[in-house]
Amino acid sequence: MARITRKELKTDKFALEVEHTVTLFEEHRSEIVRYGGIALAVALLVFGYIVYQRHQHTARQEALYKAMQVQEAPVGVSATGGLSFPTEDAKANEAIKQFSDVVSKYPGSMESEIARYYLGAIQADQGKLAAAEKSFRDVAEKGDARYSSLARLSLAQIYFSDGRSAEGEKVLRDLMAHPSIFVSKAQATITLARYLKNTKPQDARNLLKPLSAQTDDVGRVALTLLGEIPGQ
Repeated sequence: MARITRKELKTDKFALEVEHTVTLFEEHRSEIVRYGGIALAVALLVFGYIVYQRHQHTARQEALYKAMQVQEAPVGVSATGGLSFPTEDAKANEAIKQFSDVVSKYPGSMESEIARYYLGAIQADQGKLAAAEKSFRDVAEKGDARYSSLARLSLAQIYFSDGRSAEGEKVLRDLMAHPSIFVSKAQATITLARYLKNTKPQDARNLLKPLSAQTDDVGRVALTLLGEIPGQ
C-alpha cells in the first residue's frame, strides 16, 4: 500500500482562498496559507484555535486545544523553550493519544469531529491508509456539512493514491456539485483535474478551461495544470 503524506498531498494556495468569504478565514489568511495538508487540515487547525479563543473555555475545547498544541509542536529542541518532542514518532504517538481522548470523552461534539479528522491526517502521514480511511469516513458520515466535506476530500485523495480512481472521481464530482464553506467548487474541480490529467487528459482540460479564464489564483493554477497535461 502506497504511503501518503501531507507534503505529497500539499494543497495549493488557491484552495485556501477561493470562495472562503467568511470573516474568520479572511482575518487569518496569512496563517492559513502557511501550511499544506491533507484535505485542508490547516483549515481545521485555524478554526479550532478561533473556536477556542472566541468562545467559552469548556473542557472539551481545552482538550482539543491541548491536542492541537501537541500536533503543532516542533521535533527537537524548541527555540522558545515550549513543548517539543525528541522524534516524529514520539510526537505522533502523543498526538494520537490526545485526539483519541477527545473522541472518546466527547462523542458527537464538534471537537470530536475535528479530533477524528486530525487522527485521519496523522494516520495518513504514517502510511496507515486503511485506518485513515476509517477515520475520514466516520467524519464524512457523521459530521456536519463543513467537516463532512473535508473528510470526503481526504477520502478522494486516499482513493486515488490507492488505485480506486473511479471512487475518487465520484466523490470529487459530488463535492463539485455540493461545495461547502471548507471545500469550494473550484478546489474540488482543480483537485479532480490534477488526478485525471495523465489518465483522462481531455476530461482534465474540460474541467480546467473554464477556470483558466479567471484572473485570480484559481485561474493561475488552472493554467499551470493545463500546461502539464500531456498530448497538448
